[in-house]
Amino acid sequence: MKNILITGGAGFIGSNFILYFLEKYPHYHLINVDSLTYAGDLENLKGVEQYPHYTFVQGDICDESLMREIFAKYCIEGVIHFAAESHVDNSIANPSAFVQTNVNGTFNLLHSAYLSWFDAPSKPKIGKEHCVFHHISTDEVFGSLGESGYFSESTPYAPNSPYSASKASSDMLVRSYHHTYGLKTFITNCSNNYGPKQHDEKLIPTIIRNALQNKEIPIYGDGKNIRDWLFVKDHCRAIDAVFHSCYFGETFNIGGNNEKNNIEIARLICEILDKKLPKEKSYAEQIAFVQDRAGHDRRYAIDMSKLTKTFGFAPSDFATNLTQTIQFYITKYCGGGG
Repeated sequence: MKNILITGGAGFIGSNFILYFLEKYPHYHLINVDSLTYAGDLENLKGVEQYPHYTFVQGDICDESLMREIFAKYCIEGVIHFAAESHVDNSIANPSAFVQTNVNGTFNLLHSAYLSWFDAPSKPKIGKEHCVFHHISTDEVFGSLGESGYFSESTPYAPNSPYSASKASSDMLVRSYHHTYGLKTFITNCSNNYGPKQHDEKLIPTIIRNALQNKEIPIYGDGKNIRDWLFVKDHCRAIDAVFHSCYFGETFNIGGNNEKNNIEIARLICEILDKKLPKEKSYAEQIAFVQDRAGHDRRYAIDMSKLTKTFGFAPSDFATNLTQTIQFYITKYCGGGG
């Protein structure tokens, strides 16, 4: 049985991935390390109890002794690294937490993996020749786009927030451990995820929650900031494909081929709610524009042709996925309906 370390597996993307991976790969033992900060919730992992090949360890990826102990105790052969501080607003208010987790934590994981898997640079230990480190990153490392163009794997990094700068730094550390020490690494840079189990602070859950609670739906600035929206379960499929490949040292962009601006997302959600839970007035009347975020990037858009050509990856239907996501939050916030 292969032992895979998953970091941040109680969070939004990590929890969706763990349940997907456990079902698909019964011959893998997944060790989930999560510090259970405000963004991590074991409720996200309901269902793991049916899998004997799952272990949870509460701990911080910045804890050097704990990481070394986990690599040794469980004979870790692969790492899929989700753990990160990820909310841009929080990075503006408290950037040090982002440097600590995203930069120092990633370094600690990388070096723990190196010490566990290698005798010296480019000299893996016997039996450790096939160990892999997969780092989950973001398209925000590339900065902001104008009205045209797309981020590709060769786009120069130009992060504009403390969050994206910390993720860019962690990407560079992963790259360095491949080229200097010989670690078999992957970096995947994804666009904005959405789907069940996302933390309440993010845009889509905020829109749904405020709509259902008859509160103002806050939209930054003029609402025309554009993002490419990627369904979390599509993201899981793409990670799976890359992790099981042999393109070591390479990066892959993962997108949803679905550019929409924030006001468009808000109006789409309100339209669906008008049909599922109608009331006297449209939910769209609750939309209100608020003071823009400092340094708010205008547009992100992913060129994922490399991923598509290499693995035949294609995202699933946005309308279906958004409706499914809304139903999840109706159940969460209202106990059902729709």
